[in-house]
Parts: sequence; C-alpha cells; structure tokens
Amino acid sequence: MKLKFCTLSVATVFFIGQNLSAQKKKSDTLAKEKQIDEVVIVAYGSQKKETLVGSNTEIKAKQFADRPITNIGQAIDGASPGVKISTGTGQPGSAPSIQIRGISSYAGSNDPLIILDGTPFTGSLSAINTNDIASFNILKDAASTSLYGSAAANGVILITTKSGRKGGRDILNFNMSTGYVGRSIPEYDRVNAYQYYPLIWEAIRNGQLAIGSTLANANAYASTNLIPGVLKQNAFDVPNNLLVVDGILNPNARLKYTDLDWQKPLIRTGFRQNYELNYSGGTNKTTYYSSVGYTNESGYLVKSDFERFTAKLKVDSQIRDWLKLGTSLNAVSSYGNNAIDGASSNSSYVNPYNWIRNIGPIYSPFAHDANTFATLYDANGNVIYDNSARGADAASGRNVIQENLLNSDVSKNFYIVSRAYAEFKIDPYLTLSTNVGYDVRNNRRSRYGNKIIGDAAPAGSAERTSIIEQTLTFNQLLNYKRKFGSHNFEFLLGHENYKYMYEYLYGYKTGQVVDNNSELINFITPTALTSQTDNYRKESFFSRLNYDYKSKYLLSGSVRWDASSRFAKDVRWHPFWSIGAGWRVKGEDFLKNSSTISELKLRGSYGQVGNDNTNTSDNAQNFYMYQNTFSLGYNNAQEAGILFNVKADPTITWESNNQSDLALDFGLFNNRITGTVEYYNRITKDMIFPVPQPVSAGIPGNAIYKNVGTMYNRGFEIGLNADVIKTPNFVWSLNANASTLKNEITQLSDGITEIINGSKKISVGHSVYDYWMKQWYGVDPADGSPLFLVADAYANTPASDIRTVNGVLVTTNHNKAKLDYSGSAIPKVFGSFGTSLNYKQWALSTMFTYQIGGKTYDSNYQTLMSSYSQGGALSTDILDRWTTPGQITDVPALNSATYLNSNATSSRWLVKSDFISLRQATLSYSFNPEEISRYGLTSLKLILSGENLWSKTARKGLEPGQSFNGTTTNRYTPARIISIGANLSF
Repeated sequence: MKLKFCTLSVATVFFIGQNLSAQKKKSDTLAKEKQIDEVVIVAYGSQKKETLVGSNTEIKAKQFADRPITNIGQAIDGASPGVKISTGTGQPGSAPSIQIRGISSYAGSNDPLIILDGTPFTGSLSAINTNDIASFNILKDAASTSLYGSAAANGVILITTKSGRKGGRDILNFNMSTGYVGRSIPEYDRVNAYQYYPLIWEAIRNGQLAIGSTLANANAYASTNLIPGVLKQNAFDVPNNLLVVDGILNPNARLKYTDLDWQKPLIRTGFRQNYELNYSGGTNKTTYYSSVGYTNESGYLVKSDFERFTAKLKVDSQIRDWLKLGTSLNAVSSYGNNAIDGASSNSSYVNPYNWIRNIGPIYSPFAHDANTFATLYDANGNVIYDNSARGADAASGRNVIQENLLNSDVSKNFYIVSRAYAEFKIDPYLTLSTNVGYDVRNNRRSRYGNKIIGDAAPAGSAERTSIIEQTLTFNQLLNYKRKFGSHNFEFLLGHENYKYMYEYLYGYKTGQVVDNNSELINFITPTALTSQTDNYRKESFFSRLNYDYKSKYLLSGSVRWDASSRFAKDVRWHPFWSIGAGWRVKGEDFLKNSSTISELKLRGSYGQVGNDNTNTSDNAQNFYMYQNTFSLGYNNAQEAGILFNVKADPTITWESNNQSDLALDFGLFNNRITGTVEYYNRITKDMIFPVPQPVSAGIPGNAIYKNVGTMYNRGFEIGLNADVIKTPNFVWSLNANASTLKNEITQLSDGITEIINGSKKISVGHSVYDYWMKQWYGVDPADGSPLFLVADAYANTPASDIRTVNGVLVTTNHNKAKLDYSGSAIPKVFGSFGTSLNYKQWALSTMFTYQIGGKTYDSNYQTLMSSYSQGGALSTDILDRWTTPGQITDVPALNSATYLNSNATSSRWLVKSDFISLRQATLSYSFNPEEISRYGLTSLKLILSGENLWSKTARKGLEPGQSFNGTTTNRYTPARIISIGANLSF
C-alpha cells in the first residue's frame, strides 16, 4: 500500500544500540494520513523530539553531503549556537578544535566527547568518511550529557552512520568531486626592495643621532654600514656606500635580479579529488550498507598532502521476533606528507610560513653569478640555493626552501573501527541490549633531516615514531518503556566498561651512510630510543527515567556513577546527575488549534557532569594524576640514572561542571518560522591548576597540579530558521544563530591570588583569556619615541626615560611600563547565518560565520613592525612612522637605539577580533528522474561547492579564528577549496 506523508513530517526513527530504522506510528485506520513523530538521537537511545527537555542540535547528512570536506569537524563550524570553532590548519586532513559553551577547564581538555554509533571514539575525525555519516547531534546541557558522566563536561557529539533500509529496492550511489585548493587568508602587505633600504638606513641614522652623533656623521655612518654592517647583501647594481645617500635610494639603482619572492617556490595550486561508492538495501528482516571511499588532497604548500582509503560494512538483522543483531566494521588507511604546521615551531628556521613572511624583500633564495647576476645551477641542472650571509633577522646560513624540499615528514595511519550489538525483546515493554565497540589505531610517523643544510647537517638524521592505541567499550542496557493511558514512562538502566591502551615507540639516529635512504639502518649513531605503555580504565553504572503526560508535561532524570583510574581509590568514584522538566504549551487546549503558533515549549534542566581528561605537559601524568612520576634513561655509561619528574597531589580528583539551562522552543505559521532562545550557566568546580611552588621545594617545574579553582561560563544562544517563500517550485529559507559567552574565575584557593601564563593572568573576577600586558600609550609627537604608561613603582622616580605627554605620566622604557588587564580574547557575540534557495531542480545554499568583539594579539604583525629590522620584512604600515617633530602617528620613529622598546610585547599589538566569513557555498542541479531513467539512473545531481571563500577582518593577513585564546602564530593557514562534483544513484 502506498503511504501518504504529511509535508512537515519525517520518518520516525527507532534506535537501540547501533540500530537506526524507520517505524510507522499506529493509526486507527489505514485510510488515514499517517502522522509521523520526529525523533532524535540521544545518549544511549532515541527520543521523540517534542518530549526532549535537553539541548540537542541535530545536523543531518543532507546539510553537508555536497561539501568538499575531509572530516566532520568542518561541518560543525556554524552548525549550532554555543559551538565555537578554532579553524583547522591548511594541512590536508587536519581537524579544527571545538568548544561547546565556553572553557570548562584550564589545565584539562576542552574537547567534546565524540560518540560514534553508540560508543566513544578517540581517534581523528579525519578517519571517518563524511559520506558514511547519516547525522550528528550536539549535546550541550546536563539533561542531554549527564549519562556520559565524567567525560561530558565539554559537551558531547553523537555521530550516527548510515544504515540500510528495510524492503524496497537496493540502491547504488556513486559520488565524485574534484577541485582546486588554495590559500584562503591573504598575506600581510609588506614593503618592496625599493622602499626597504631607505627605511633601514633611516633606523641606523636615527640610532646614531640618539647617541649624540651629528646629522652629517650619522648620515655618512648609515650609508657606509647599511650593507656590510647590517643587511650584508645589496640587491641593486650600485656600490654599497652609494645605495642610499641622505635617506634617498640612488635613482640609478636597478635590481640585479628579480627572484626575491620566497613564497613562489613553496606555494602552489593544490588539487583535491574524492570518490565514494556505497550500496545499501534490505529485506523485511535484514538491512545492509557498504561503502568504499578514496580521498586525495594536495595542499597549497609543497610536500603537504593527504590520501585516505575507507571501507565500511554495516548489517542489521531481525533474527527472531525477540532477537536483533547488528555489526559494523570500518577500515581506514591514510598517508600524508606533513608540512610543518608552524604552531609548534613559530620562529623555527624551518618554519616556511615564518620565513616566507618575514624575510626581507632584498634577498633571493637562489645563488647568482657575481658578475652577470644570472641564477646558478649545478652540474645536474638543479638550481643552487643561496646560503650566504644575511642580516641578523634573515636566517643567515639557512634556506627554508631548500630545507623543506630536502627534509621529509610522512605519516601513515591505520584504523579499524568496529561496533556490534545484540538486542533482546524480553516482553513488549522490556528490552535488553548489549553493545561492543573496539577500535585499533596504528599511527606511524617517519621524519628525515637532510645532511646538506639545517639542524641535522652535516650528519643527517632519521626518526621513527609508532603509536598504537586501542579502545574497548562494552555496555549493557536494560530499557523499559510503557504507556498507561496518557502517561508515558521510559526507564533505562546501564553498565559500561571502557578501556584505553597506549603504546609508544620512538627512535632517533644520526650519521647518514648513503644517499636517498632514510631507514634507521642507514644511520650510524643512535641518539634516542624509548618506549612507553599506558593504560586507562573506567567503569560506570547509570540510569535514566523519562516521563511525559500527553507529550505536554515532561520530566527527565538521570544519574551515573563513574570510576576513573586516573585518580586514587578513595576519590575514584563519583556520581553525576541531572534533572530536567518541560512544558509543551502547544499541547494545551488554548493553543492546540492555533494557526499562528505551531510549536511552543518551555524547558529547563540542572545537573552535574565531570572532566577527568587532563592535559599536563607530561604524558604519563595524564594517566596517573595522583602518583609521583620519575623519568628513566638518564644513565651515566653503565650506571643507571633516574630523575624525579612530577610531584603529585594524591587527593586530586575530577573537575565537575554544575550546569543549568533554560530554553524556549517555538514554531510559527505551520513551522514556517522555528527557533530556540536559550540561557545556560556552567560552573566548573575543583578546577585543576598547576599551583606554583617555591624553588626551594625542589619540585620539578616548580608546580603541583591541584583542585584549586572555580569558574563559570554563561551566555545566551539564539537559533532561527524561516521559510520566507514556500511554493511548489520555489523555496527561500533563511537561518541564523548567535551566541554570547561570559567566562570568569570566581575562586582560587591555597593562598593563590594570581597565575600568570604568557599574555594572560588568571585571577578572581577575570576570565582565563583576559590579557595582562604592558600598557602602550602611543608615540610622542615631539621626537617619535614609543610611550607606555608608567608603573606605579616608578611614578615618583625622576629619570630621563620618564616624561609627561598631554598631562599623562609616561615612559619610553618598556621595563618601567605599567602592567594591567587589556581586554579579552572572548568575543561578545559569535555565530553564523545563511540562506538556501530552491527553484525547481536548482539549489543554492550559503553560510557565513561571524564574530563581534574580543581581541587578538597579533604577534605576526608585531614582527613586521620592527623599528630596526636587520634583514626582516616590514609591513607597509611602517611607512606611517614618525619622521618630523609635531607629527601625529601611532608608529614610532625608526631607531636602532630604541627599537627594543618600540617592539616590546604590549597592548600595542592587540587588534579587534571581529570578522565575517563566507564559510561555504554550494550550487547544485538535480536532473528530473524521468529524464535519466532511460540510462538506469534514479537520480543525478551536479554540484559546485566552495569552502573558506572570503573573509573580512580588522587587518589584512590577520586570522582571528586560529585559536581560542587570541594568540597568533606563523602557521599553515586554512585552505580555500572549490570543487565540482556529481552524485549518481542506480
């Protein structure tokens, strides 16, 4: 019989363990139009959406299926209010960092828990084929997350993979796409060679004036020392001492060579291709889904790529009326050339982003003939790189291009992700199910350092890292569901074991024997050989009770007892719980027949979840927080050596999050307009901090990790969706979300009043991302000196470096500058908005992400604004420097004598973090099924899609979204991907 579905209804989904299948709601007569209840995935099951009391955002596959993304983390960006993304790097295969409702921990992890088909997944999101994902759900409040207890403080992301379908015909789908990969963040504007030499000359001249030289002598000194004393190389065809005279570049000067661009040899146009084939179907008793996928992406930086093969098989079968079984198996193999990410090596000589950005515009990466200026090549026709002397800021003797081409860094990763379940129907109301998840990850990394130039020269080096991770999750769930008249009950009782095993092996050797062989056997001297094995265990008991009356009055309660091996036995067990309530006002008689209000629900929850996932600098300490640890391997010849490594607090225990949530869900005009307004308050207690200890205590690192602090995160979340126009041939929809976040430390104990960490100071009344910096005042119009507010300790101390400007007491010495709070990295508002247009077979969708408020410390720009660059690049903003008494500017005079003050770390380098970005856009055309049926096709769609297409920031070159704490690094910036593709179904 052909079923007729309501326009706004969707298939009911019944989910236990890993099973996801469609089920019809009973009706009085088959002639009636079927009413379909929308259900969503929740912790350890599913629930009717109208009875939810928790904060649960569902994103279905159709919302990201046509996008050229390698991992699901990219689809989370902008998908839900309250979720903030720190953009992933441009390295192919990289994943972004995710924060849900703020910062739950200072020293621990802030990453959400990932649940894949019912059990935890701790691997990289890049190991999951996005085309295999049916949906993902973002759980944000205690009512939604508390069943995951100690792992849920940072929120939970439930990923559900695709299954087969009962009955009907089998379906074969083939998806393919190919496209361009380029850089999405533009480079800072920098001065050229013609502008550069006079600027450095000016800094040298002003430095001589500052130490008492006459103008004539200072000018002569600058002209004489510009090349041999400072910059070392002259890119023009005039004598060194005649290149700049009295501040003017010689008008007869011509460049000897023009290959001064260090970016060109390293930056390229990348290429991405993706192919995926899946087959699904089923009988009335058994469903099946299988897929194979291949992704190959070369980044826009040379020697950066990612290649991935995936295979999946998933089968669910109703063996008997009382027994259902299911299993799924994912196999993943990936290979990648890793470019240096830059974040962990910000100023390293081999950081390509650092040196192509910061090397002066007067140096060529290639060697040239001293007389003809022609580029030099060796006997094999290979270009010869320049490693000659350069200025102090230009990596003399090094060549980042040559080193990156000669070195190698390769990752090979292998994943087996398996799930299985059994479901026993004991009676019509009681179901017992058991689920097993077993994952194995083998991550291997091979690195080679060449023997020609760089850190490993002249011997060469090779290193190998092997990490094997295994996770085993086994749970048993007893679910009782019953209806008494208008009263609906669901009771869940569960037990779960979780086991994580970590094996690490590392070897490093130097002394390369023969060329073109980076295997360890080809190296003579072993420098390091070490291994490590760690284990982590968790056991849990949990229960949940849901109740509703006519789907109108809603109650939910849950509790979970967790024990973690990270803590001592007497503090190992801890209960986590939640209670939630809701009132579905739409179900009341006075709204039941309203044509204006189609949905209205008030809901709230309160509860506690935890965090035992620590991020200490010592890996062993992550697993054994309560134990003192010691470092082996410090041997003296044959005499063994052991060093005290970490002093532990044996009473250390969980960080806990007490969460409250209040929300209003609404729908208007037959759900043409839907939305949610939500307020949350998360209080983190027993925060783990590295508590400073006196040096005399003899404690490594001079700190002990303790539970010492309390902090809150609170804010509003607004989500809105609207079908502006809805006709049979044309639909125009808008969507938007906005979130606020306020973070504040409310308590520090054990006599601690503050903890300074780089540019931040942790203290009561401030957030963990509040800047603590020297206070920049500006530039003295009289002489161009850099000015800072004076610290109180020097306010009444007469000195030549303290003066009054415009009635304000200031100093030209950054060491006497006042330290004070200087704003926060946390934005005032962040979110996304977008639109979708569907006209007949055409579809267009776009999404913008945005941020308003907050500050970024732009250290990249700081480097480019040196008042005395000795071979380093300069921003074009340096052209606004002070040159004339009375001049009003915010750029100090160039001066070799005072540049350390001008470039000191201070509030001068803070910039607004506001941005708006066209995050993605997709245009597609779906052929009419009647037109393509003659070719055996049931559907055919052509797609044009783009990621990271455009952005507007406070400064060209700035990337405000690269970190949550507002800092910047010379890193592999995100890629722009534009692809074309096709989806076919048979």
